[in-house]
Amino acid sequence: MKTNERQLSRDRRHTRLRKKVRGTAERPRLAVFRSNRYIYAQIIDDNEGVTLTAASSLETAVRSEFGGRVNIKTAEAVGKLLSSRAKKLGISAVVFDRGGFLYHGRIKALADAARSDGLAF
Repeated sequence: MKTNERQLSRDRRHTRLRKKVRGTAERPRLAVFRSNRYIYAQIIDDNEGVTLTAASSLETAVRSEFGGRVNIKTAEAVGKLLSSRAKKLGISAVVFDRGGFLYHGRIKALADAARSDGLAF
């Protein structure tokens, strides 16, 4: 499968998923994006169109701990960091948006870490 076809397939899955998943003030959307080098997660209120909090593997705390490598352990650290930031804002429940990626590997690790740290979805 060519790279363009793979990207188009992910875009189609993401569009289909975003028709159903919508974040509100009570339950904002936890959006995840994964690249080959990094992983990013944001908590978004779609009604207002604002990002409430975010975490990524680019942050110095995560990078220094894992040496710039992005693997399952790094994704878990990002999930825990995002969950702790959400707790400080009083967010306890979210809607999960996997961004068209398969719920497997780094995406699953981030979600499980956020769940285990107290974020409900």
